[in-house]
Amino acid sequence: MTQSHDEQAQTMMWGGNAAFIEGLYESYLTDPASVDPEWRNYFDAMRGGAAERVHSEVQQRFYDLGTQRRGGAVVPVPQGVSGAQQAAGALVTAYRVYGHISAKTNPLKLRGIPTVPELTPEFYGLSEADLSEQVQDGPFSGTLREVIGQLQATYCGPIGFEFNYLPATERAWFQERIEKGRGQYPFSREERRRLMHKLNAAEGLELYLKNRYPGVKRFGLEGGESFIPLMDRIIQQAGGKYGVKEVVVGMAHRGRLNTLVNIFGKPSGTLFDEFDGKKKISDDPDIAGDVKYHMGYSSDVRTPGGPMHLALAFNPSHLEIVSPVVHGSVRARQDRRGDSERKQVLPITVHGDAAVSGQGVVMETLNFSRLRGFTTGGAIRIVINNQIGFTISDPRDTRSSRYCTDVAKIANAPVLHVNGDDPEAVAFCGDLAIAYRQEFGKDVFIDLICFRRNGHNEGDEPRMTQPVMYREIDQHPGTRALYAAKLESEGVLDAGEGDKLVGTFRDRLDRGDTVVEEMENLEQSKLAVDWSDYTGTHWKDDEVATAVPEAKLRELGLKLAQVPDGFKVHRTIERTVIKAREAMSRGEQPLDWGMGEMLAYASLLDEGFHIRLDGQDSGRGTFVHRHAVLHDQAATNPLEEEYMALAHLSPEQGRVEVIDSTLSEEAVLAFEYGYSTSEPKALIAWEAQFGDFANGAQAVVDQFLSAGESKWQRLSGLTMLLPHGYEGAGPEHSSARLERYLQLCAQNNMQVVVPSSAAQIFHLLRRQVLRPYRKPLIVMTPKSLLRNKLAMSPLSELTNGAFQEVIGDREVQSARRVVLSSGKLHWELTEARDKDKEGYAGTALIRLEQLYPFPAEEVKAELARHPGAQVVWAQEEPENQGAWLMIWEDLERCLQPGQTLTHASRPRSASTAVGYTSVHIKEQAKVIADALGEPVTRKDVEAQVDLTREASAQG
Repeated sequence: MTQSHDEQAQTMMWGGNAAFIEGLYESYLTDPASVDPEWRNYFDAMRGGAAERVHSEVQQRFYDLGTQRRGGAVVPVPQGVSGAQQAAGALVTAYRVYGHISAKTNPLKLRGIPTVPELTPEFYGLSEADLSEQVQDGPFSGTLREVIGQLQATYCGPIGFEFNYLPATERAWFQERIEKGRGQYPFSREERRRLMHKLNAAEGLELYLKNRYPGVKRFGLEGGESFIPLMDRIIQQAGGKYGVKEVVVGMAHRGRLNTLVNIFGKPSGTLFDEFDGKKKISDDPDIAGDVKYHMGYSSDVRTPGGPMHLALAFNPSHLEIVSPVVHGSVRARQDRRGDSERKQVLPITVHGDAAVSGQGVVMETLNFSRLRGFTTGGAIRIVINNQIGFTISDPRDTRSSRYCTDVAKIANAPVLHVNGDDPEAVAFCGDLAIAYRQEFGKDVFIDLICFRRNGHNEGDEPRMTQPVMYREIDQHPGTRALYAAKLESEGVLDAGEGDKLVGTFRDRLDRGDTVVEEMENLEQSKLAVDWSDYTGTHWKDDEVATAVPEAKLRELGLKLAQVPDGFKVHRTIERTVIKAREAMSRGEQPLDWGMGEMLAYASLLDEGFHIRLDGQDSGRGTFVHRHAVLHDQAATNPLEEEYMALAHLSPEQGRVEVIDSTLSEEAVLAFEYGYSTSEPKALIAWEAQFGDFANGAQAVVDQFLSAGESKWQRLSGLTMLLPHGYEGAGPEHSSARLERYLQLCAQNNMQVVVPSSAAQIFHLLRRQVLRPYRKPLIVMTPKSLLRNKLAMSPLSELTNGAFQEVIGDREVQSARRVVLSSGKLHWELTEARDKDKEGYAGTALIRLEQLYPFPAEEVKAELARHPGAQVVWAQEEPENQGAWLMIWEDLERCLQPGQTLTHASRPRSASTAVGYTSVHIKEQAKVIADALGEPVTRKDVEAQVDLTREASAQG
């Protein structure tokens, strides 16, 4: 195979290392003969024959960067400096930048170690005399040969450090800590023994499960056992040195059982009962449960700094999707603690090498790291890099970058590549990672390079597809054996003590013990989220009052219309929002949708609940209706132009965040789900820009939102606001895919509603928070209806009443035709009926506001008012979409004697909607006409009423 241009270009020159080239250029300017002819020719050509002159400011800046040492002052290179000294400076820079490429980070030897020319003396044309010359550069001193050895030990040992793309202060921070030890990691005797005990436990559990449950899936950690001492080290350091009070962990299935037992302290006997099928999370038939290696857990452990709460997030097999869930949970815990510096709650996310480079949600989540609405102060991201993804291990198939962790660079996060066979190097990376995160509030990656001793699962045979790799793995003695031998040889362990540890741990497992010594064993952790008010409750057992006194609504409404002195509101907003909301608050005009929604938020905040609303345009609203965040038109600083009235209601109000999110659906929705699982006393809402855009987050809806309670007994009150409605905007801006949510509905797992007025959205949002249980709420929100006068509500409907799941037609009695519909279509049917009141006098229009849980009793009560009527379900969506196919059986069970059921919709369609406005108008008109049917005169209606009465009298 020919060498590619990219491979040829991977040298210091073509890599654009400014510091190295500038150093050579400085030497060339001082004495052209002091550099190699090749460089001299290059610089001659670059200058184009121009005379030598003083450097420009730009050139001086490059010189400063090139000669900077450990963040200190610039030290000019003196005239006449030796070639060996200049080479020392270039070599130090080269090792800092490229040393990781030649580091001994891989416990397997099948791929070899790349040679980087810039790290070799030959690259600089050094003689034997040069190598024997005394030099000094920063902490490195001795002969040049000795300095090269020091650099090799520091940057090409078991850890490959990638940090040179960081800001100067962070580079200096790393250099100081890395170069001080010269590749030595000075752990105490007790620290090394603890590493050994944790390594022994990691291997011991896997062997025990292998022998006791041969062939049973457990997605073992064999080959990557150093992960357990790494996790233990980070947790103990975080609690002992840095004041961390909670750690939230997200990981896929690899090593999960080991983590539960050896880090979280799950009793081993409980795990064995799960393997034996003796234990399940609930006897409730509505609780489906999940496999062992998806389950979450929480516990408290002791650290030198006090107790720490640990939480392991529940996770489906969608690998990386748990990462944003963890970040959302961490953000909620930080907010609850008032941890504005975001140092008390630590997220740790664990990745696989194939998934971290292959799954797009990783990039989406990394993009949160510096966003004000999503940052968690940095995460420690550990990649269990066993160099294989199921059956794929060839780098030509796995990724296009050098490392699986190269995605870290989009967040400007450092990466520590470490050999999993060196537990002390691994622990050193853990120390660096937690220290860096706490110091700079940024993400940091630990690339734990190891191997996978078994197949993807314990029933898989990896040698079918990786014969070369597994020949080497079969000969590997295991990390525990290697480290035990080392510690015994150095007197840290007694002779034979390593084998004794194996037996001792096996005995503890035989007894079903908890093997983590530091368990706090508190009955209910004071550090954990309290869900007691929301557990043990049942659907609709305790309906709540959602109305708010008129005086309070007026007060809150007027505050929503206020802005600070000197704040200049956009003239359109001044006229259509500020003035209008003042009038609405005084009862002078009905409330539009935006005001009803804003009053729901304001009243909840006033009662001490918290609000978190985000989406891609949530501050203003995609359809310019909300205006929760206003922008000062006279501002001079774009970072200081915002004002949110919801944050200025009263000193005792709840927290509020209204966030214009990054352009992501999957990671943002997962983040909000995670937030909602850790903050029960808040309205957490995610708004799609258009409802159908939520299909980019379908895995979150399928795996977490709809099934989380059934699989894991995990409660969430997350609200999804999905703009929905057929208005001629085309296939991608019409349908929120209502049918998909209804398909997922069962066992009262969530709510699907289509509110039709300002009062309805007000009561709905308040009900979501005030009821004593937490269920996800899916809301089909309107677009054109936001300003439709028919959907406006008088203030009195907010001071009285509640959310109505079904709204009957009080204008029509004993109708011959009853049309049920939801949302915008109801008002279009109303307008069409009102145009021919005489012709449609016998047609009743009923609004079905809640589609799930289906309000059967309320529907029956309304239909009973129209005996013998033709019942029609009307929807804008095609017949194979929308609600019809999911609710027709529910509707049939509600029919009263003599009633029949049919439907009006668009015909079945592969697309959600047509792309041509003219066709849309014709289709919409036909749906309305089919729903209303042929006009019936009032005389016919009265005759039908007389016949009904006569039939009733005759029995």
